Amino acid sequence: MIPGGGQPDMQQLLQQAQKMQQDLATAQEELARTEVEGQAGGGLVKATVTGSGELRGLVIDPKAVDPEDTETLADLVVAAVQAANENAQALQQQKLGPLAQGLGGGGIPGLPF
Repeated sequence: MIPGGGQPDMQQLLQQAQKMQQDLATAQEELARTEVEGQAGGGLVKATVTGSGELRGLVIDPKAVDPEDTETLADLVVAAVQAANENAQALQQQKLGPLAQGLGGGGIPGLPF
């Protein structure tokens, strides 16, 4: 039973919304600091991105470099960055998913879930 004759306690609702907003901001800051990796070509190309999807590093093994075949190297770079971004999205879902559930499960605009 809701106290006050069926009227929700607005102060309590505001406090809950403020806490969820703080939790979301904290989770987003943590994502921006956390780095995840993706790789391609059996590890010949490795990309590092933050949990928020910012590319931070790219490592290319010299064995992947063939001046006669730059297309394969480009494909490996793209695949490594895509793999890293997929890992970042999984991390976002893990960190922000529970917060979205608390907001009614409808997701948060601007986030990829």
